Amino acid sequence: MTQVFLASTLYGAATLAAALDAGCLPPAGRRILLTSNHSPAPEVTPGLDAMPGFAVLRSRFDEVLDWNAVVAPQHPSTWAPRPEDVPLWERQLRHSWGLGRDRVELIVESLQVPPAQSLCRLFPGAAIDVYADGLMSYGPTRFRLDPQIGMRVRRVLHLDLVPGLEPLLLTEFGVRGELIPAPAAVRVFAELADAAEPPGPLPGGGDGEEPCALLLGQYLSALELMPADEEEELHAAMVRGACEWGHRDLVFKPHPSAPAAYWRRAEAEAARLGVRLTVLDAPVPAETLYRRLRPALVVGCFSTGLLTARALYGIPVARTGTGALLGRLTPYQNSNRIPLTLVDALVPDLDGPPRDPPADLPGLVAAVGFTMQPRILPERRPAAEAYLARHLDPYTRRYFGRRRLTALGLPGGVPRRLAFLPRSRAVRRAAHRLRRRLGRLSAGL
Repeated sequence: MTQVFLASTLYGAATLAAALDAGCLPPAGRRILLTSNHSPAPEVTPGLDAMPGFAVLRSRFDEVLDWNAVVAPQHPSTWAPRPEDVPLWERQLRHSWGLGRDRVELIVESLQVPPAQSLCRLFPGAAIDVYADGLMSYGPTRFRLDPQIGMRVRRVLHLDLVPGLEPLLLTEFGVRGELIPAPAAVRVFAELADAAEPPGPLPGGGDGEEPCALLLGQYLSALELMPADEEEELHAAMVRGACEWGHRDLVFKPHPSAPAAYWRRAEAEAARLGVRLTVLDAPVPAETLYRRLRPALVVGCFSTGLLTARALYGIPVARTGTGALLGRLTPYQNSNRIPLTLVDALVPDLDGPPRDPPADLPGLVAAVGFTMQPRILPERRPAAEAYLARHLDPYTRRYFGRRRLTALGLPGGVPRRLAFLPRSRAVRRAAHRLRRRLGRLSAGL
């Protein structure tokens, strides 16, 4: 039996290494790590196997192969096989990878989209395990999956970043979640930190002994979640907030894909406030810096790194900018909604008063998940109704759109006696006619 692991990030590869070290996967005769470079221009962007510290992860696998080379010149994030070509592709891959008649198991991330979905289609007889590369596994499946893929998934492997919370991902197929032990993950990140070259000069004379605040950038403008200048201002707000919390030594870790301009405003703000700001732009996971820097505070927007800092390392964390993003995140089904909700609900606001965590976090996540994907998770409607009936207040309303609640007939939408209005064709036709007449009137004026 051969296991094929698909990874596109160093964090994902470290998660796989932790799962293997902890014995979460059965023994196999051969283990292949298939790397995929999802950058817009993978031809000129270093891949996973070129990242600092990758060599210590490679030892867990018998072979490392490049998925980009397999599908070239197509991009791995968009290429998918035609159904009629699947038998030819499987035969070719079995030959070129030396699989022969081996039984194949696939361990992939982001099953809803290529390249993971493409790989699973090319081996239609393979069992599938999905591993979580971040917080999105706590949310619902983004798209309705072909049952021929969904029914083959055995489990979702994930780190316990939110203790007590079960992933919603793939639960429509009865897939269970399984924890990767935290100590195994911490050991793997420690190996990465020790193996990687020091990412530039460190605070406190290079030994990280002086307490500092670590600021995490996300490159949100690339996801079209906010304009670039607004994201630069978000970084400046992190500097101001950390300074107000009493930190004079700051470290900014930008997203690996972010241009240098994205932290210039943060540097200018630090200079204005008279605090020291060090930029560490090496392409390493934030978790490697937790060991090297031992920060007294980690600040971000809704980065997974905030919850790994708190759950795996016990480091205080703070967030900023989540409230504004919740109000503008579109479409409502955007897969960033659950990570954004979790960080907003669990992490203290850098600029606001402290708040208690939600009284019923699983209920909140189930309700948000249902409102995102009601057709994929119809069985979650009773839980969503119960949560909204009990816990909807001026603060929790930030996680739900009134129009969305109204369209789904959930508590918190329009009053029950008027709930028929959004579903009434006659009312919608009258509204359209009125809108057209008002448009003609305004044009005439």
